Amino acid sequence: MPNAQQPLSPHSAVLVPEHVVVRSFPGETIMLNLQTGVYHGLNPTAGRMLETLERHAVIGDAAAVVAEQYGREEPSVLADLLTLCSALLERGLLAVQVAP
Repeated sequence: MPNAQQPLSPHSAVLVPEHVVVRSFPGETIMLNLQTGVYHGLNPTAGRMLETLERHAVIGDAAAVVAEQYGREEPSVLADLLTLCSALLERGLLAVQVAP
């Protein structure tokens, strides 16, 4: 069961819950929580970060991939990714995977 109270770290694994719909468009990615009706628009960079998180659930792993793709320093990308994940977690659009 996901735990929204767990602090995020580079070792945290996250996922988009089943009750959240994600749709990508040319200039924006939309996330909609079907349980609450809350939606959030992501700019193209944040949308790319989310796509990478869906393939590499561990935040630190996703940060390394995004940093390489955009030619940026990994610590900076990691900070941005942790901020994005925290915001999505607060809105119920992302969940932390809890180890069994």
